Amino acid sequence: MTTFLELGISKKYIKALTENNIIEPTEIQVKTIPYLLSEGKDFVGQAQTGTGKTAAFGLPLLSYVNPKSNKTQALVLAPTRELGQQIAKQLFRYTKYSDKIFTEAVYGGEKIDKQISNLQRTTHVIVATPGRLVDLIERKVVDLSDVKKIVLDEADEMLSMGFKKEITTILNHIKEYNTWLFSATMPHGIQNIISEYLSEDALKIEVAKKDVVNKNIHHQYLMCDKNERVFALLQFLKSQGENRGVVFCRTKKDAQVLAKQLISKNILTDSIHGDLLQKERDKVMRAFKNHSIRVLVATDVAARGIDVENLSYVVHYQLPDQLDYYTHRSGRTARAGKKGVSLAFVSTPELKMIKFFEGKLNISFERIR
Repeated sequence: MTTFLELGISKKYIKALTENNIIEPTEIQVKTIPYLLSEGKDFVGQAQTGTGKTAAFGLPLLSYVNPKSNKTQALVLAPTRELGQQIAKQLFRYTKYSDKIFTEAVYGGEKIDKQISNLQRTTHVIVATPGRLVDLIERKVVDLSDVKKIVLDEADEMLSMGFKKEITTILNHIKEYNTWLFSATMPHGIQNIISEYLSEDALKIEVAKKDVVNKNIHHQYLMCDKNERVFALLQFLKSQGENRGVVFCRTKKDAQVLAKQLISKNILTDSIHGDLLQKERDKVMRAFKNHSIRVLVATDVAARGIDVENLSYVVHYQLPDQLDYYTHRSGRTARAGKKGVSLAFVSTPELKMIKFFEGKLNISFERIR
């Protein structure tokens, strides 16, 4: 087994990792960390959500920061505020026993004046959504002249959300930097960014899909027709007692309808989907994190960046039609070394999807009755 010490990570960071139950490096960390620590040059990593990307780029990124300087020296771009907040929180945790390295997360949906005020303090690393950072650049209230490392996390998701123009504006604004790009897929738009902004000798690595699913997740499926699913879900939730989890639907309409059905049965529930304003979404997530609601019904896109500890289960009320979505959904549970359940509701024609997931992800499903 490779250790973080063998990868070159300082003991001051390893102590913090151990406290957060991050003991054994994942494949992407093993492949990425030594290069980023020793070379730090342009880099492309293809890996799914939940593979340990934040530590893979976060730990080397911190090693390049001079804590004695009050300049912003590194930038991380993320598609959603939730993912940005999650990254900033992880960087803060890693530095518990090291020299203080200050990270600030900036994103839309929050008062910009407050964020501007926060940036007046020493900020070594900025984690930002592209739209908000461009706004700050245009207002001339953020100084990126000393930035030498830029991370593009979930780059394909940023493109799919329409941030291509903002990303190019940011990259054109900063001079003489290395780019570390992470993406689950490599569509044409990502290839264009790589060819235009990264050097030809950029190291490229890929994590095989069969290795991306957390081994602590118990995968199950239940055969039931669509008109039986609400009853089946109620029975499952009853068996879970006070445990909390996320139920996934494909569309925002289905998520809204299901949440109302569960509420009518006195289940503490709410939903997040694309129609919610940011303040409405924040309200739901606060309620979920402080245990005011027990079940969160979500669509795939809306669930990007969800970071809630101690979730016992994930339910695929409707199976996803993409492999990456199954990986992302399941990765909401069994975090920090804990175990969790991923339960799929399946009709007879959908059984082939279970076999597909098993083969592609190197996992096995247990049928329950």
